[in-house]
Amino acid sequence: MTLGPLMIDVAGTELTAEDRELLAHPLVGGCILFTRNFAGIEQLERLVADIRAVRTPQLLVAVDHEGGRVQRFRNDFTVLPNMRTIGRQYDLDPAAGRQLARQCGWLLAAELLAVGIDMSFAPVVDLDYGVSSVIGDRAFHRDPRVVAELAIAFANGMKQAGMSATAKHFPGHGAVVPDSHVAMPVDRRPLADMDEDLYPYQRLIDNGLASIMAAHVVFSEVDRLPAGFSSRWLQQELRGRLGFDGAIFSDDLSMAGAGVVGDMPERVRAALTAGCDIVLACNNRQGVLHVIDSLRGTGDPLSHIRLARLHGRQELTRTALRGSAHWQACEQAIRGSMERPDLRLDA
Repeated sequence: MTLGPLMIDVAGTELTAEDRELLAHPLVGGCILFTRNFAGIEQLERLVADIRAVRTPQLLVAVDHEGGRVQRFRNDFTVLPNMRTIGRQYDLDPAAGRQLARQCGWLLAAELLAVGIDMSFAPVVDLDYGVSSVIGDRAFHRDPRVVAELAIAFANGMKQAGMSATAKHFPGHGAVVPDSHVAMPVDRRPLADMDEDLYPYQRLIDNGLASIMAAHVVFSEVDRLPAGFSSRWLQQELRGRLGFDGAIFSDDLSMAGAGVVGDMPERVRAALTAGCDIVLACNNRQGVLHVIDSLRGTGDPLSHIRLARLHGRQELTRTALRGSAHWQACEQAIRGSMERPDLRLDA
């Protein structure tokens, strides 16, 4: 059995009979976890082990665990700074900023891998245009070169720990005001004006980026469809012009920004046809059941290979990790970055 093109969620802190049945379905390739799935670190470890035991090859287990306001697990995990904090450190001292980014990426990945989680959807590489409330302090910086430097350092830290990075939200969510969770953002810039947004992706791709998550944003001068449903964006621009050969994830297809495409089965088919390797269908169990009933085929063999490469490499137990000098140094540096006052450079 190969990994299927669906990544789904589960209801609570342990698997139900329905969860197990769905996770065992050949169309499913992964499971994404949320705060509701976390009651404590030992419970989380058991839940992940149960998900992994459902089938062979093991499902990908993922989480949105960026730092700042998007960090699903906090108790018994290091609380990570938002990416803007790292960007401001870079403004004060570029070498220290890169070092902090690398430390955050390593520690984030190491702590998740220690409980069996394969991947976190991080880092955000959207530019901080100062208009998007849903991105906001999740972005490193306004300068695309700074974003690229810090994202590469962050991804290298993750890689050192044994986890692949996922850059998001392609081709850029920072220049639109609406939140695609609840609305359909439209960016009216022509493609020629988006070089800055695409620059961090090109740099990351040149450095071996393993996966990308596409945005539920319509770039109306490029395509009438949101980027995650657009073969123009995913095939011509991302695969073709930027030369990306890793895995492409959709953002959650239950978000309002995906609604323009149709119901859940139509959204899944459209995203896969456009070029996504795996699609997220979360917080809509009825929609997942409809997809399972209607979707046919085993997917693209290249997608199977791309997804199989994303399994994490767990090297340390939780106890060994926290006893390591590297964890202690990273944790101390991260805690220090969050205790410092929020300094700004004068314009």
